[in-house]
Amino acid sequence: MPSVFTSSVIPADADRVWAAIRDFNALPDWHPGIAESRIEDGLPGDAVGCVRNFTLTDGGQLREQLLGLDDRARRCVYGILESPMPLWNYVAVLRLLPITDGARCYAEWTAEFECAPDDAANLVETVGNGVFQGGFDALKDRFGG
Repeated sequence: MPSVFTSSVIPADADRVWAAIRDFNALPDWHPGIAESRIEDGLPGDAVGCVRNFTLTDGGQLREQLLGLDDRARRCVYGILESPMPLWNYVAVLRLLPITDGARCYAEWTAEFECAPDDAANLVETVGNGVFQGGFDALKDRFGG
């Protein structure tokens, strides 16, 4: 089972960054690869079990479900329900930890999924360096890094 681990340091307090990303529907506000997003069935963006339906800037469509949200731990767990990528059983965790040396936080985004063996290396690269690092880079720019 392929896995992805990407981490970064964001130049802002963990609570400030968490406030920007905790809403499951906020991806277009902070991730440059997301054109638009909506939560299905009128649920709030922090309701565990809600499904976000979003469009990538390249036109791809995804549906993801919020599996867990922990404000105290600044942790979000979600799974992909539908994706143009050739993968399945995808579960990801995004979390923030405070750094006590300055107004910064440690950000970590991980995922595990299943796919055809021939697709694994490309998918790990796309998810890790494209999706996850792209999001972290945007957060660093947003918070002045």
